[in-house]
Amino acid sequence: MAKYKVWIENEKCISDAVCAHLCPDVFEMNEEYKAVIVPQYRTGDNPAEGVIPEELKDCAEQAAAACPVQIIHVEPLQE
Repeated sequence: MAKYKVWIENEKCISDAVCAHLCPDVFEMNEEYKAVIVPQYRTGDNPAEGVIPEELKDCAEQAAAACPVQIIHVEPLQE
């Protein structure tokens, strides 16, 4: 099953929270009200980076498309 890398240019987040509303299985807002990946899908020490399963790809892409500052990226993970 394919997996997808998701990352957020967190420093550019304007705290709109549309990503967390459209795709709460992947995105949440942190204590500074910046978008981050939910703990289940985070990779490494950066909460703004993660890997998601294929079944969440469409949800994450919809959130990325709806982001008013276009700082969410979803791409296939090279295996």
